[in-house]
Amino acid sequence: MNRLALHIVSFDVPWPPNYGGVIDVFYKIRALHAAGVAIRLHCFDYGRGPARELESLCEKVYYYPRKSGISRHLTLLPYIVASRRSEELERNLLADDAPILFEGLHTCALLNNPGFKGRFLIYRESNIEHHYYQHLSRAEKNPLKKAFFLIESVRLKHFQRILRHASLMLAVSADDAGYLSRAFPGSQVEHLPSFHRDDTTDILAGRGTYALYHGKLSVPENLRAAEYLIRQVWNDGLPELIISGLNPPPQLIRQASGHRNIRVIPNPSEEEMFRLVREAHVNIMVTFQPTGLKLKLLNALFHGRFCVINPEMASGTSLGGLCTVEGTPDGLRQAVTRLFAEEFTPSMVRHREQLLQEGYSNRENCRRLLQFLAERS
Repeated sequence: MNRLALHIVSFDVPWPPNYGGVIDVFYKIRALHAAGVAIRLHCFDYGRGPARELESLCEKVYYYPRKSGISRHLTLLPYIVASRRSEELERNLLADDAPILFEGLHTCALLNNPGFKGRFLIYRESNIEHHYYQHLSRAEKNPLKKAFFLIESVRLKHFQRILRHASLMLAVSADDAGYLSRAFPGSQVEHLPSFHRDDTTDILAGRGTYALYHGKLSVPENLRAAEYLIRQVWNDGLPELIISGLNPPPQLIRQASGHRNIRVIPNPSEEEMFRLVREAHVNIMVTFQPTGLKLKLLNALFHGRFCVINPEMASGTSLGGLCTVEGTPDGLRQAVTRLFAEEFTPSMVRHREQLLQEGYSNRENCRRLLQFLAERS
């Protein structure tokens, strides 16, 4: 029997799986490989380089350079799309008639290619991109970057119309699925939560000694959230807050240094970050853009004890019921204080595992994806 073949076009090299979008891509590849799918992976590389770990999971891995430069800005296409156009990719995708999974709007320049007529074309949504870039513009302080994010948002909203050529859209949250259904009536849109590293929970019962905020700290939205916690939420009466993640800017380290109970751990290894999440008493997460599915929230729920979030963090998901949700600095402070007086019990561990397996199981989501593919084969 011939194996099911699938092209996956990824906006970045999905190894290591250490930030939002590539986490979904990598663990989706791992689940599909385990299910026997012959994966032909196409990656745009802009610094990560080839990865043996991907070649062990895929029938073939192709790497294409992401083409940066001023000429990529001088077009009506969004920069994130124009910099990922590739004639070589087009030739490779046209070499057979296997289904194609486009990871993110970034990779969709070829979605309306006449040569794909009759092919099963899947769009994997991770954000409503023009909304995401609007939020980036609001969070950015540098005037040039702010202008770029705003222009990119306008371009992305215009470019989004290409999605009418998709055979199927897979959205990471129920809210995003609703948006796509309204924007593209008549198109098949399904809610399929993000894939992630965990098949089971691994949570320590008992108590921790600190709270943790983690994320890619060079991203304006995450930087804004960390600064919000430092300036508006944390005070000297609260336990220690650790802020950890990739590439924290100097101003964040300076702000934290002015507080005796706040410290920054920059660029932790994957093992160190796992330990920080697991041993924290409270994982605190805030966002100001209710888009997509926040994978760091899933990570904290699968491995951490108590989770304190603002409403936007769980928007469009069922995860808010597993967290303490507060929308104001006072509410977040009071929640942290209250939870540090409690112990995370074994029964809490069991309850969380049961609820997570109902909606956020990689195995179940892989089964659903395979079912969509089988229906079109």
